[in-house]
Amino acid sequence: MSCQIVLTTAPNLKEARQIASVLLDSKLAACVTILPGAESHYHWRAKRERSKEFVLLIKSRAKLFDRIRKTIQKNHTYDVPEILALSVSKGSPDYLAWLKQETSSSF
Repeated sequence: MSCQIVLTTAPNLKEARQIASVLLDSKLAACVTILPGAESHYHWRAKRERSKEFVLLIKSRAKLFDRIRKTIQKNHTYDVPEILALSVSKGSPDYLAWLKQETSSSF
């Protein structure tokens, strides 16, 4: 089983919690950690921007990435939300077994 952490951001806690809830309810994620207090600096439409954001760390299986991506896009207010998948090369066997169990009914 190949695991991943999907990284996305949300503009506020309400939206971050909504995305987490949908992913967990659909068994696309075993765990979603929401980190407050991020400040993103970027260019958008030829203008330099700065935003306060909440970072979501979504722990799941690599096979579920496309469904996770579509779910985030459907529930996100950004035109182009950040959605990055980071491969997990190693992890605690017990944690990885739990992750597999929690996402097993999503296939």
